[in-house]
Amino acid sequence: MSQPMWPSSPWPSSPWPSHGGQAEALLAHFGLPADHRLDDFSANLNPLGPPAWVSDWLTKQLTGLERYPAPDYAAARQAIAAHHQLQPEQVLLTNGGAEAIFLAAALHAGKRAAIITPSFGEYARACRAHRLSITEIALPAPHFTLDIDSLLAGLNGIEVLFLCRPNNPTATLIDMSAMETLLDHSAAIGCHVVVDEAFIDMVGEAPQQASMAPLLARYSHLTLLHSMTKFYTLPGLRLGYMLAEAATIKAAETCQPAWSVNHLAAELVAPLLTDDAFARRTQRWLASERPRVAQALTELGLDVVPSQACFFLIRPSAAQEITTDALFEQLLRQGILVRHSHNFAGLNGEWLRVALRDEPANRRLVNVLKKVLHDCLR
Repeated sequence: MSQPMWPSSPWPSSPWPSHGGQAEALLAHFGLPADHRLDDFSANLNPLGPPAWVSDWLTKQLTGLERYPAPDYAAARQAIAAHHQLQPEQVLLTNGGAEAIFLAAALHAGKRAAIITPSFGEYARACRAHRLSITEIALPAPHFTLDIDSLLAGLNGIEVLFLCRPNNPTATLIDMSAMETLLDHSAAIGCHVVVDEAFIDMVGEAPQQASMAPLLARYSHLTLLHSMTKFYTLPGLRLGYMLAEAATIKAAETCQPAWSVNHLAAELVAPLLTDDAFARRTQRWLASERPRVAQALTELGLDVVPSQACFFLIRPSAAQEITTDALFEQLLRQGILVRHSHNFAGLNGEWLRVALRDEPANRRLVNVLKKVLHDCLR
């Protein structure tokens, strides 16, 4: 077999951007102009959002910037509680999902944590910030499916477990029955479970695919984290929340800075959650576009992890004569920005995360991938 047409990128792991949507540094590194045309597939956001009414609505709320937000965010918490059929005392509004992650870590400062990997790097960063020791429990490639028995065996001595459902970056989903088995076991050994549901609204409408919020009534050691910026495509606004038993929420409040969430974000919660038409449109679009793109990527000969979210984890197959870093670079040069995996524990840069976009952009992605993969065989 001949050598790959393009060598691996010499860029060491550490300088790679730690999140998606950071085109400027990548363009500069590869010597491309700042105005290089790009379709950004690196940030895993709902391509149908934000809802059309949001811009005008925010403009009308600008006069509220002259006042401090209500310190308890009562209206927003009530709206979230009603959405999940919980009590407002079980809800904490946060400055994006990232603050919710750090608050969850703060509640267990200095303890022993486990993180199911590969997963979002902010879990480990939050644990380090709050002096938690970290044990990684790896999902095995190439399918990244959970072996529940292995997980339970790995929890001995662990005081808090962090996991993402559906998982970022693999887009895999631990089914509800496995989660209940985990929650029963972790309750018996005194291990708290923190589940990040940032992408749960992107999965589907079946009970096995739904939020775990109803389980809070049975499991007092469960904490759920949500990000509204993903589903509604509002990453610049920073809006998330934590769900847990009232005592856990009260403890988390003591770790949160006053007025952590701005007026515009807080006031936007209720109208977003009542926009059922936008939610239905997103679910219909995902049900159609996700399998179409999955099939197209698979037909290119790539390794594709089955997705339950708005993104895919892919890599060149063993038969394709191109490295993952070289594929990343050539896609960038062709105007396609995807997400590297150098800072996802366990992936070691061997995979690429590709977000779903609108249909024309997705078709362009597939066409560019086809061209690059074809060219590497010349």
